[in-house]
Amino acid sequence: MKHYIFIAVILLTQFTFGQDVETNTTSKIWSLEDCISYAIEHNITLKDADLNTSISEVDYNQSKSAKLPNLFGSASQNFSSGTSIDPITSDYVSDQIHSTNVGINSSVTLFQGNQLTNQVKQNKLLIEQNSLLAQEAKNNIVISILESYLQTLYSKEGITIAENNLNASEKEVIRAKSRLEAGTIALSDYTEAQSQAATNKYNVIAAKNDYELNIITLKQLLELSPLEYLQIETVDENEDLIHLELNREAIYTNALSYLPEVEASATNILINEKELDIAKGGYLPTLSMTGSVGSGYTSISDNNFTDQLDVNFNQRLGLSLSIPIFNRNQTKSAVQIASFNIEKAEIQKQTVEKEVIKKVETAYQNALSSQEQLVAAEASQDAAEQSYNLAQKKYELGDLSTTDLVVSQNTYTNAQQNYLQSKYLNILYHQLLQFYQGNEIKL
Repeated sequence: MKHYIFIAVILLTQFTFGQDVETNTTSKIWSLEDCISYAIEHNITLKDADLNTSISEVDYNQSKSAKLPNLFGSASQNFSSGTSIDPITSDYVSDQIHSTNVGINSSVTLFQGNQLTNQVKQNKLLIEQNSLLAQEAKNNIVISILESYLQTLYSKEGITIAENNLNASEKEVIRAKSRLEAGTIALSDYTEAQSQAATNKYNVIAAKNDYELNIITLKQLLELSPLEYLQIETVDENEDLIHLELNREAIYTNALSYLPEVEASATNILINEKELDIAKGGYLPTLSMTGSVGSGYTSISDNNFTDQLDVNFNQRLGLSLSIPIFNRNQTKSAVQIASFNIEKAEIQKQTVEKEVIKKVETAYQNALSSQEQLVAAEASQDAAEQSYNLAQKKYELGDLSTTDLVVSQNTYTNAQQNYLQSKYLNILYHQLLQFYQGNEIKL
């Protein structure tokens, strides 16, 4: 009996702990700042970009090490029979020979047309470029999080609008049924009220589904499990955005100096210029120095192994000069290709600048437009709400048909949705303009 009690206590404890964990998980409400910081830490696209930077750092260190001398040890054991040259004494012998060779070899490139130095400089530029590309990837994730977060909030508020319409239409069905039973309206008016309620119920289901789909998109950006609960924080309406002053010239200047893709494209030109210097180095000679120490043993000598290693110990030091005369126009082709790539990089920089200006201009124009649209949408919503409230009162008094009430409700719903859309677009475009200038996104 004691065993059963003990097991029951353990199961109860585990169940209670599991409930606490679930409560803690579901109680967290994610702000936009939480989503951005979590995505920066866990998003696989950013991890991949960071790995590219790490790889370029390894290449940079390797290119610096290419200037250092190498060092190899060697050892060999040989056997020969018949007339041959003794590998140790270089004498012609007609006998079986056992020989041993040991040594250490080293070589260093003294000059190679400055190719090694230019390769180091190019790889350093590649580190800078990959760092900028990683920052660009980070910016893209931040913007995607912002868009997805606001879209999710938009769909969440859309559920509230749809549920309010459903509640209102269900009350209208009840009133219509009472009026039908009292004989004050026709059956068609009652069925129309039922149809509107059914439509609004469908809209609630569609709004909830849209919200869940947006949650899935946000989870994917955050690299969260599909089974993990996610609830986001609502934002307060910022009235300052409606009358915010926007300086177009300052926005463009700040964006071109801040956004990393512009600097990355400029760095790409420098990288290709170093590639041209490396290619031109192929026209110049290469000077290398080699050195070695070694010794050996041969079986035809009367001295023992240790004595022969001492007697046969040797050192060598040499210089090697390689002068390019004709390499089938490989160097010439490399120089031409590098020159063309510089031109392509300059064109790419212009393209990037045009793309930056385009997206900043788009955000700027949309920000201006959204300010005006928000004011108009708010006025339209207020007017539609008053009209709908009046229509409901007339309907209760029997002075308005069900059809006219449905029309009034739909007009009010459209006005609400237009206002909701204008509100979040206004927030989005103003936040984008702030972000393009290097300012922190805050809701």
